Amino acid sequence: MNTGTAAFDGVVMGRRAAPSPAVNQAPLAAALAAVACLTWYLGSAIAWRQGALFLVGVAAGVALYHASFGFTSAWRALVAEGRGAGLRAQILMLGVTCAVFYPVLAQGRFMGQAVRGSVAPVGVPVVVGAFLFGVGMQLGGACASGTLYTAGGGSLRMFVTLASFIAGSVIGVKQAPLWEHAPTWRPISLVATFGAWTALGMTLAAFAALAWASMAIERWRRGAIEPVLATKVRARPVAGPWPLAAGAVALAVVNVATLALAGRPWGVTSAFALWGSKALAAAGVGVAAWPYWQPAAQAAALRGSVASDVTSVMDVGIMLGALAAAGLAGRFAPTWRVPLRSLVAAMIGGLLLGYGARIAYGCNIGAFFSGVASSSVHGWVWFASALLGSVVGTKLRPVFGLRV
Repeated sequence: MNTGTAAFDGVVMGRRAAPSPAVNQAPLAAALAAVACLTWYLGSAIAWRQGALFLVGVAAGVALYHASFGFTSAWRALVAEGRGAGLRAQILMLGVTCAVFYPVLAQGRFMGQAVRGSVAPVGVPVVVGAFLFGVGMQLGGACASGTLYTAGGGSLRMFVTLASFIAGSVIGVKQAPLWEHAPTWRPISLVATFGAWTALGMTLAAFAALAWASMAIERWRRGAIEPVLATKVRARPVAGPWPLAAGAVALAVVNVATLALAGRPWGVTSAFALWGSKALAAAGVGVAAWPYWQPAAQAAALRGSVASDVTSVMDVGIMLGALAAAGLAGRFAPTWRVPLRSLVAAMIGGLLLGYGARIAYGCNIGAFFSGVASSSVHGWVWFASALLGSVVGTKLRPVFGLRV
């Protein structure tokens, strides 16, 4: 995998496709074998829905990799260079998802089962947590989904970020009680407050204003507007790359499929808290006594198999999907030499990512993407605070020898 922006940060705009390299057969075969075995196991030992959700995660990994779709470099490109194509791709993704989510959530059922949105309180924990997450994105080099797919694509640096992400999540779990008394207001759902269609109209108008603002900034700073369809698609689409718009629509489908199968929107980082806590429990630490793990559902997740956790299953699917995509693209080429300052940034960034996500009710997927798609006001607050954190994180990157 490339060691530049695409490998560490997600969105790459205006990329011109090179001739298709040969398929990396070993990683592709390993990924496909693992996907087949895990799909069979999850479908037979857990439930068919669990196997289906795993495959949705695999599809997300393929889409994220082939479209180089992420949040980190898209926001940095807007802040540092005035380029807004990545942000507009996110707006497209959100618009398509909201158009499906809002009426479905208002009805309360989807494809025969009850569904709920990702609606959380608005308050200081969201503001602080999202800000820390935004700083961590820029130092760690990826968001939550970006960390998974770039790690799956062969980035050693992202494995460091992922390990620190898990550690930061556990610290956030441990310190969760410290944030319980911070100023917080009740959850606000636009669908519940205004109705599905009025809320959808308000949200689409906000998206249009945000897209217009990004284009105005880009025209002012760069003199032209870059389209989200700038990537040239190869003759073999299965090998990538894909335009950002294709990735945006694909991820919207992923979130809709997650809602249909799991009864709730897509999330990523709760699995990191679970993995880290299980590791500590296996080492003899009494994490089960922590307040975070006291609710019945949380306690059952801590006691149960990781294979029964929807988020964990989908996260593993993302990594395997990205590995398969890297093999198909002929770009699986792990780099084992990473500058020390870059590794330090990855560790610090990962800790901030994990801690911020836990106190802010999620990450760029669970809080921003799924929160806004669920008409939750906390998703918009998360976005504003994380974008501000990205500004600070972008300014800190040169300290660690990272390009802006």
